[in-house]
Amino acid sequence: MNGPLEVVGGGATEPGDQPRSIITEPEPVTAEGPRLAGPVLLDQEWRDLTFLHWRVDPQRVAPLLPAGTRPDCYDGASWVGLIPFRLTRARLGRGPVLPYVGSFAETNVRLYTVDPQGRRGVVFGSLDAERLAFVLGARSILGLNYTWSRMRLERRGSLISYRSMRRWPGPRGARTSILVKTTATPVLGDPLADFLTARWGLHTRRLGRTLYLPNTHQRWPLQTAQLMQLDDQLLAAAGLPELAQREPDSVLFSSGVRTQFGAPVLLN
Repeated sequence: MNGPLEVVGGGATEPGDQPRSIITEPEPVTAEGPRLAGPVLLDQEWRDLTFLHWRVDPQRVAPLLPAGTRPDCYDGASWVGLIPFRLTRARLGRGPVLPYVGSFAETNVRLYTVDPQGRRGVVFGSLDAERLAFVLGARSILGLNYTWSRMRLERRGSLISYRSMRRWPGPRGARTSILVKTTATPVLGDPLADFLTARWGLHTRRLGRTLYLPNTHQRWPLQTAQLMQLDDQLLAAAGLPELAQREPDSVLFSSGVRTQFGAPVLLN
């Protein structure tokens, strides 16, 4: 392999371095995001994303979802994603880009939900990130399951690798190492790819209440990719230990999009 590595992250230190009803098939989805009904709460760019997804029995993930939501399904199955990427140019509302905490590597374990109002979303089993201040803010304000981790993202030609090791909270040392080979082959008109990536909100629990946080983003520029290596403990830490022992059912890559989040609303 020739050419320099592009490195993002690198483990910078921080202060103190120390059963529900199941739906079986979705309505059609769109790959374009809706307009937010209210003001923009957060504005971010997501870059260099790999989407690894596994089919699972909906009954398997139903106990892991917030009250008032149920598994959103495609082709008779629910899906679990392991998604490493780079978050950049984060800002509050329409303010300036946040220094330092506005750019970092992140890896998510996510599930797919629908609520009684028919709003599709994601639920995060975990969100590993390398900025402690961002982790603490997201946990306290939105109840998101962020964890502080050492992380590294490297690129060389068509190869891209992601590595992380959890620092706080536990399980301390839970790690992931992912190596994929991207291609120039676009993914167009694929209903499953749209189902997995065109999601317009998230569901979370905060102070005993389920919240829906809407978001919108551009159409994903998706490409096919090949998984070369996976050594993962994050799926197990999220309560799904069996998934990393088998090949994912879908592997996609995207150069990324810009996204915006609106204010959270209580589930009725």
